[in-house]
This record gives sequence, C-alpha cells and structure tokens, in this order.
Amino acid sequence: MLNPPNKLPLLAFTLGDVTGIGPEIIVRGWAGLCDLCRPVVAGDAAILRRAMKLVHGTRVGLRQLTTPEEAMGQADQVEFVQVSTADLASVAPGTIDAQAGQAAYDFLIWSIDQALARRIDGIVTAPLHKESLAAAGIRHPGHTEILAERTGTRQFAMVLAIEGLAVIHQTLHMALRDVFKHLDPVSIGEKAVLLQTLLKDLGVAAPRLGLAALNPHAGEHGLFGDEEETILRPLGGRLRDQGINIQGPIPADTLFQRAVAGEFDGVVALYHDQGHIALKLAGRGRAVNISAGLPIVRTSVAHGTAFDIAWQGKADAESLLTATRYAAGLARARNLVRLAW
Repeated sequence: MLNPPNKLPLLAFTLGDVTGIGPEIIVRGWAGLCDLCRPVVAGDAAILRRAMKLVHGTRVGLRQLTTPEEAMGQADQVEFVQVSTADLASVAPGTIDAQAGQAAYDFLIWSIDQALARRIDGIVTAPLHKESLAAAGIRHPGHTEILAERTGTRQFAMVLAIEGLAVIHQTLHMALRDVFKHLDPVSIGEKAVLLQTLLKDLGVAAPRLGLAALNPHAGEHGLFGDEEETILRPLGGRLRDQGINIQGPIPADTLFQRAVAGEFDGVVALYHDQGHIALKLAGRGRAVNISAGLPIVRTSVAHGTAFDIAWQGKADAESLLTATRYAAGLARARNLVRLAW
C-alpha cells in the first residue's frame, strides 16, 4: 500500500552485484537515504555485515525484517529483507561470479514484485554486472529488460538524467551495426511520448525536446546517409502535429551543447553511447538512470560495479543519493495522481 503524500516514500534498494560496490554505497549512504525515504534493502545478511564492518565498524546496527512495511527509516540501523538464496559466502570482490549474478537477479525480482503489489513505492537499484548475469544463465543483458518483462511492459526505455536535462534512448544493449535495423519511426515516436510524460512527472510543465540525428552533420541532406531525410525529419513533423514540442533531427554534437546550455529539457538519443557519453560527461558523476514507461518507479545509479575499487572502502554514494531523490519525487507524483483519481 502506497504511503500518503505527507510521509516519506518507502523505497527498496537492491544490492546489485555483491562483488561490486553496491553493498558499500548503500551502507555508506544510509543516513542520507533515511533523510529522503524509508529505505529497505533487498539483500543478504552476510554481505551487509561485511559492508557495514568495512564502512562503519560497529557504529550502525542491522535489523532483519519480514516485510518491507516494517521499515522505520532510522539512520543508525540498516533494515533489510533476506532475499538471496544463493551461496555468497565465498564470492570474491571484483570478479565475475554466477552466484553473484543470480543474487542480483533475485534482489531485483523481489523488489519488482513488491512494487507491483504496492507494498513499496519504488525501487532504487545498485549496479549489476552483465557477465555475471550471463554466467547465472539469465538471458537479459541488464536491469531495463528484466524490469520490462517482469512488469509486462511493451513501451519502455532507459533515461539518463541530470538536473535540468533527461535523455531517453531508442536502442540500448546491442551491437552498433544492429542499431540501423531498429530505427522504427513508431518506436522512436513512442520514446518521445515516454520522455515527455516522465518530464511532466518530474515537474516540467511544457517539455522542450530535441531529436538527435543518426549521421554526422545530420547526414548533410543525404551526403552521409539518408536516415534523417527518410525517417527522422518526417517523424519530427508528425510529433509536432500531435502537440509534442520537439526539434530535429539535430546533429548530436550540436544538440547536446544546446541542451546542456538549457535550450532543451529532454533529448531523444538513437543509441546507447550517443546519450550516455554526453550525459555522463555533463553530469560529472551526478547522473541518474530512470526507467520510463513502467507501471512502477525505478531509478538507479548511473555507474557500474567498479570492480577496480570494490570492497576497498573507496566507493562514493553520491549517485545513489541522487537516484533516491528522483525516485522519491516520482513516487510522490504518482501517489498524488492516484489519490486524485
């Protein structure tokens, strides 16, 4: 059952891949999380104890819950539900491990099911590792695809956001050569609609969108490719006819400069790195990953498992706190809509 809007939202935090920095950033950021929400970890007792010893010594307690609704949101006590059935005792930091991949999947599935049952208000995920997922026999390459399948969502997308700008992606985890096979104008148009809806949920009353070109210089009228003329420019016109304020296609290097300067609230990128590189550079560690189109709230850190510094006491929780702020805001927005109905 969702919380009334005058209370802090109840959010589940997944540990992600436990050989990476997920457990550490959750424990390190716990007090800050409690300022933003009532956090509950979908996790594993042994892993959390190790992370707490690494970060806090004995200064913070650990409390196991039976249900997420029991969470109190106390800064001096990490609260969790034991989710994993995998044997995590022997997993080594910074390694590909099938048990860790299975546990990361289990943490996520439990959290999705709790959100669908309206027992929590949203999910914030720590990073998982795609090779560990594959080693566990899980066919999906990442969070977004698992979330979409489990929630039965057809129209969905990954969004990277920083303050003042959000970027949605037409394609995600695929070879660059395959991107050209997925330039479906209907699907790209759906992404623009998802981005506009998300921005409104984030408080942007009249979103201004930019559509990225695929080819250098937007193809130079067919000189470097004709996708802009045959697919993207006609699509932009149709979207404007439907009341969506979108410009483009605009060459990506120009578009992102203008967007970061404040001319656009959102950008429709056509492939993974086109959006990720620009936003992560602009965000300087402050970016957050948001799943658009789902019936539940889910945000995530915008960094990976960081195997090179895992379990060394060096991980920074700032991206996790940013992701939590977004999740709490989206949970409140959706709660208010539901109450109004």
